[in-house]
Order: sequence, then C-alpha cells, then structure tokens
Amino acid sequence: MEAVAKLKNYPTSPRKMRLLADLVRGMQVDKALAVLEHNPKHPAVPLAKLVKSAIYNWKAKNEGEDESALVIKTVMVDGARVLKRMRPAPQGRGYRVRKRSNHVTVIVDTK
Repeated sequence: MEAVAKLKNYPTSPRKMRLLADLVRGMQVDKALAVLEHNPKHPAVPLAKLVKSAIYNWKAKNEGEDESALVIKTVMVDGARVLKRMRPAPQGRGYRVRKRSNHVTVIVDTK
C-alpha cells in the first residue's frame, strides 16, 4: 500500500530540486533522510520534511505494520508558477528575471 505527499509552489527552481530528487529516488527512507539531513543544498530541508510527511501518511494507512522496509518509490519534480520581474539594464532597457518555483510529489511504498 503506497502513500503520497505533495509540496506545491516551493520557491526554488525545478532544476535544483531535481538534483536532490535524483539522489534519493529508490532509496530506503531512513537512508534518504540521512542523506538529505547532511546535504548542504537549501532544498534538502523541505524535501526531507516531505519524505517524513509521506512516511506519516503511510503509517496512517497501515497501522501496526513495520516501516523499516519503506522505499521511496517515486519522486516527481514539476515546474510551477513563474514570477516575472524586471531588472534594470544598460541604456534604459530592462532584463526579465524569471523566479521559478516547483511542485514535488513523493510516493513511498514497501519493497
């Protein structure tokens, strides 16, 4: 029985979040949490919280079962809204700055 947790509109680029998602995909949850805890990248904190949320969702569905065999089955990182801003540029022009955000979905399941 699998469990899902979602994080929506987190304000970092999907490319940066995918680096961490690729790192923990397919790992056991305790190893994944240890890797995320010691990773210096700033999206590691919300991703670790999301994995913990998926674990708690799995516990709520499967009361009394052992969670030691849980594996991160799927991690999807999708682009979300983009805030468009202008930055001053030479000769009276303006350069567009695209502040990206992302949606993350984590699915945990037993082996």
